[in-house]
Amino acid sequence: MHFLKTAFSSLRRVSSKATGMAWVRNLTIASAVAASTLTMSLEAMAQDGPQIDITRGRSEPMPVAIPDFIATTPATAGMGGDISGVIEANLSRSGLFAPIDERAFLEKIESVNIKPTFSNWRRINATVLLAGEVSEQSDGRVQVAARLWDVFGNQQLGTIAFKTPKDNWRRAAHKISDFVYSTLTGERGYFDTRIVYVGETGPRNQRVKRLMIMDQDGANPATLTNGLNYAALTPRFSPTRQQITYLAHFRDRPAQVYLFNIETGEQEALGAFRGMTFAPRFTPDGDSVLMSIEQGGNTDVARMDLRTRRLARLTSHPAIDTSPSMSPDQRRITFASDRGGSQQIYVMNADGTDQKRITFGEGIYGTPVWSPRGDLIAFTRQYKSRFYIGVVRPDGTGERLLTESYLDEGPTWAPNGRVLMFFREQRPGGPVGLYSIDLTGQNLRKVETATEASDPAWSPPLP
Repeated sequence: MHFLKTAFSSLRRVSSKATGMAWVRNLTIASAVAASTLTMSLEAMAQDGPQIDITRGRSEPMPVAIPDFIATTPATAGMGGDISGVIEANLSRSGLFAPIDERAFLEKIESVNIKPTFSNWRRINATVLLAGEVSEQSDGRVQVAARLWDVFGNQQLGTIAFKTPKDNWRRAAHKISDFVYSTLTGERGYFDTRIVYVGETGPRNQRVKRLMIMDQDGANPATLTNGLNYAALTPRFSPTRQQITYLAHFRDRPAQVYLFNIETGEQEALGAFRGMTFAPRFTPDGDSVLMSIEQGGNTDVARMDLRTRRLARLTSHPAIDTSPSMSPDQRRITFASDRGGSQQIYVMNADGTDQKRITFGEGIYGTPVWSPRGDLIAFTRQYKSRFYIGVVRPDGTGERLLTESYLDEGPTWAPNGRVLMFFREQRPGGPVGLYSIDLTGQNLRKVETATEASDPAWSPPLP
């Protein structure tokens, strides 16, 4: 059964010490400095301004005008265009916005503080206009400011302004993208986030699988493990710390779950078990890790308290119980089990009681992941040699399939619970890559990565 292989962290595709950690430490230190120096002001959204209903099905994207941010000092020349370019790309990938080609602009924005001539923007059918500027400060940082205008309502929708290190301009662009997204949808943005994934290189029979991390748009990729001593699989972000849990698959001993500190590069095994441990995932409070443990030929779901390192077994069944994921309110856990004859999705209380099956469709179901909103569970389904990424309500109703291909696996949620990322192999032996899809099932996008990639996991919003 394919999903039983997936449950053991994709052993069908498997083959350390951290490498390149100086680069990663510099990256995280820069992010920490940026976060500590960030000062932001955000005005309330106008209640009667343009809105996008992201819960509906397919709809026409909103036309937005995003001129190059004004560089008010020579030291920031060129940075304004870079920032606006990243914002355009972010909003376009969401499928909700359609940035207008700058060659159509009839007016040049001279200052972020001057009201534009709205008729010039209405003539090119812009619904909203984002005007911004970037200037160097005396301490070497830059100040980035932006103002969002309702073109047809002739009014301001909101402003954002902050100071940050000059080399942090890309993160500044992500934060402004989140500002625009949240103002126009009423939902939290997801652009100022990162993705941890498995970077894959080498021939199929000698695959090297390294733990890697990047911005959600594929920028700033960094290698966390070298892939020489073991294959890194199924990484998952902590919701509260700069920490990752993942599976290390060794050639000469059982696979084991590890913790990886992104800031220091330090890692440690979660206990010393006689059998295999796999399919790790943090609980929403970050204080525990759910995982599967195989001992004596039996595989069950367990929970380890990271403070005491005490392990509590939550299921005890002759079948294979795996891929646990906890609800945001920490009251329930979803998992996959073949106890009914084929692998399906189950839900139980957080203490392991009241175990109930929620999927009854044909085929095999696996890799369930609870939405950050708590309203849906994402899953992978295999049926008649095709794979699907789908969602279902926790009570088992409303099942919907969002994608289909030769191989789609490993869904992970954006922090706002509106977008999923997964990995795809379009043909046998073909390249493996990351893709995203929103809940409408209409906005499929390929995510660019430095190497072939699998097993993505979305971070919470950066601090």
